[in-house]
Amino acid sequence: MKPADYPEPFRVLARELRRLPGIGPRSAERITLWLASSEDARPQDLADALHNVKENLQHCRTCGFFATEEFCEICCNKDRAGGEICVVEQATDILPLERTAVFHGLYHVLGGRLSPLDHIGPDQLRIGELLARIKTEQPCEIILALSADVEGEATTNYLAEILRPSGIPLTRIAHGLPAGGGLDHADPLTIQRALSGRNPLRA
Repeated sequence: MKPADYPEPFRVLARELRRLPGIGPRSAERITLWLASSEDARPQDLADALHNVKENLQHCRTCGFFATEEFCEICCNKDRAGGEICVVEQATDILPLERTAVFHGLYHVLGGRLSPLDHIGPDQLRIGELLARIKTEQPCEIILALSADVEGEATTNYLAEILRPSGIPLTRIAHGLPAGGGLDHADPLTIQRALSGRNPLRA
């Protein structure tokens, strides 16, 4: 005798949820059960929100951040200093920088990083668009804010090599000890960078 299972609509939704990153079979089952039985679920609102994102969310034509029009709010904001361009790997890297309220320039999203094992080379990234922006906008500084792992370092070094001929000052974000972190939890590379990027104490 075939064992009982959830009805087909339940199984279909759980199967679709399992396609999402970070959601396994058990999580998909729990989410489906909540959507199907909770009065607070509002599945139609969720469906409408998903459809709205799919239909209206796109990448900014200039920087690659999320936008609902051709250009994002950051690129359209005339109050931005605009003198610097901060290069990041993904669009999701922009908001952590924005939330510091320290950087007031513009951004450029590469759409990834160099990774030969994953067949991601310069042509798969928005490097050509970056070079075109530099020629047009002539920024006063280019800040490389990429990951500190092997692929991030390789991408940083590649960009530095092709951007140096422009004559525009190149900088990269400092890497060191996080706030509240101690030396006993830091790896040797982090400690090395913290020492190399040390700042003078001010009275």
